[in-house]
Amino acid sequence: MADAATPEQVFRNGMSLLVKNDFEAWAGLFAQDAVMEFPYAPEGAPRRVEGRAAIAAYMRPFPEHMEVRELTDLVIHTTGDPRTVVVEFGSAGRAVATDEPFAMSYVVILTVENGLITRYRDYWNPLDAPASMRQGWDRASA
Repeated sequence: MADAATPEQVFRNGMSLLVKNDFEAWAGLFAQDAVMEFPYAPEGAPRRVEGRAAIAAYMRPFPEHMEVRELTDLVIHTTGDPRTVVVEFGSAGRAVATDEPFAMSYVVILTVENGLITRYRDYWNPLDAPASMRQGWDRASA
């Protein structure tokens, strides 16, 4: 039996799926009881999503708002825990509603067990998100 994928391998696989805009397959990289956290999420956007099904539902509308075309500036830092890495990267693409370019930056703390993501803590900058996504948050908090 082959060893389970490392956190770096899982992350790189996930990023290749996002560039293909395959958010369903990306959600499939998560354990059934995985947790996504967004400490800097704006008002109206979730700060915590629990479970693979909820993560898939959360990600499903993203292709309506953004098309990720490339990932940039990828740096993966190992930690004292072999299950966990800290990842810095950027994404660039286009906002679907306006066809305007966007660029976002991220710092992710990723924990993987048995080849599946169990925790994905995403320190992204909501101010860089396409306007069509921000408008959704504004309506949710109104």
